Amino acid sequence: MDYFVCIQRTLVYIEENLQEQITLEKLAEIACFSPFHYHRVFQAIVGESVMDYVRKRRLTYAAEQLFYTNEKLINIAIDAGFQYQESFNRAFKKHYGISPRQYRHAKRISGPLRGKAYLNTNLISGGHKMEPKLVTKPAFHIIGYELKTKNEYGQNNKDIPEFWQQYMRNGLGCNIPNPIHQNVELGICTDFNPETGEFVYIIGMEVEEGAQAPEGMVYRSFPELEYAVFTTPKSDEGSFVPSIQSTWKYIFTEWFPQSGYEHHGSIEFELYDERCYGSENKVMDIYIPVKKQTVKA
Repeated sequence: MDYFVCIQRTLVYIEENLQEQITLEKLAEIACFSPFHYHRVFQAIVGESVMDYVRKRRLTYAAEQLFYTNEKLINIAIDAGFQYQESFNRAFKKHYGISPRQYRHAKRISGPLRGKAYLNTNLISGGHKMEPKLVTKPAFHIIGYELKTKNEYGQNNKDIPEFWQQYMRNGLGCNIPNPIHQNVELGICTDFNPETGEFVYIIGMEVEEGAQAPEGMVYRSFPELEYAVFTTPKSDEGSFVPSIQSTWKYIFTEWFPQSGYEHHGSIEFELYDERCYGSENKVMDIYIPVKKQTVKA
């Protein structure tokens, strides 16, 4: 399956239907993916969540109409896919910092503007290939610290590193009671809402079933699933984070299209253990829950 062709079909559909209701389910159907798998593939290839992209394209269209035409605000709101002018005004002001009327009176067109996405097929490197291990991980339980964030405007890219810095700086892992594996920490993404981009991120450790979480922490259980486990390339301190990011990109732009699998849609997590210590040959594991692909292009 050519993922770029699948995503391009949905980009064309978005441009042709900015005035209509656009749902994640419809876009996933056009791409021939499950909704969650489509959401993750689109984000990996385009660089932002699909519904965030749709919202930015609509607001960019509205900004252009405000600058170049004398069309009534209510008509621009409707043409930009908003049912009510009030909701359009709120979204526009949140995005641009001023109301639509103020934007028109400013007599200049200014950002942030989101142009149409053009896919860069060079994202597929054709270079080093990673072969994941397919493992069935039994149900497990964790105690840790929870963060609610969203990928709208890249908010998670700011929130999660700050969350980790706070965790490490304050030695919060030492407060987790009776971990099964000492010095093995999980960074878990769960409770995804692809429509809004919201999800929960947890830093924690595995514990016995039924363990009691101290105040300020959470206890969560996750079911048995099959995972594709990717180990990042060996890296020094300076290239460790880029190697993690490039591995995530590889998973969705190179491995999934050839694998016959799709994302299960429940959780995904990174595993950090003693291999992360030191300044050389650092590696970590990325666990992606998978299931056999059921929808074909």
